[in-house]
Amino acid sequence: MSETPETRLKRLRMRAWRRGTKEMDLILGGYADTRLAGLTGGALDTFEALLDESDQELYRWVSGQDSPPPRYRDLVADLARMPGRG
Repeated sequence: MSETPETRLKRLRMRAWRRGTKEMDLILGGYADTRLAGLTGGALDTFEALLDESDQELYRWVSGQDSPPPRYRDLVADLARMPGRG
């Protein structure tokens, strides 16, 4: 049975808020709360794939310490611009 769009958004929001580090909970969870419902198709797939990355890598990307892989570049830039990040 296929997952409904509402169930997928709920699952992704939960994964965003239940990371492993408080910093990434706040960054990804806050992003999910404000932007997840507006993502469609490929952007939603990219966000879901990003959730499979380690918190340490994600934090280095969002904080500008390292460059993200090209497939995540736009999403990470959007994450870094989120209010409350600075």
